[in-house]
Amino acid sequence: MRYTLLLHYPEMSAADLGPEALAEGMREFDEYAKALDAAGVLQSAEVLQPSELTTTVTAADGTLRVQDGPYADTKEQLGGTFVIEVDDLDAAIGWAGRAPSVGWGAVEIRPVGTRFVDGAWTAFDYR
Repeated sequence: MRYTLLLHYPEMSAADLGPEALAEGMREFDEYAKALDAAGVLQSAEVLQPSELTTTVTAADGTLRVQDGPYADTKEQLGGTFVIEVDDLDAAIGWAGRAPSVGWGAVEIRPVGTRFVDGAWTAFDYR
C-alpha cells in the first residue's frame, strides 16, 4: 500500500534555527530518507519551501481567486512529504514514528488513492 507521510511542524527560518541546528536537522532527514531508500519503501521525498512562499488558488463560486499564503493559516505548516510503499498502516506508522520531525510536530499518514503514471491514472483505491 502506498502512503504519503505529511510532515507538519512549526516553521522556523534558518536564522531562527542557527547553523548547528540546521545542519543537524538536515543530517537527520538525510539519514531518514536513506533508511527509507535502503528498506526499499521510498517512492519520493519533497521538502517544501516556507509557507510564506505559498500561493493558494480557489474558485469555489466560479471566480478564480489567488491569494498569497497557505490555505490554512496555522502555527504548524506542511513542511514536506515522503511517499512510501509498505505492506500496511502499521508499517507506515513505524516509519512515521522514525521521522525526525515527529519530535516537534506531527506526521499525518494518508493512503494514496491513485497516482498518475506513464500518462494515465492508476486504478483508484477508494476505501
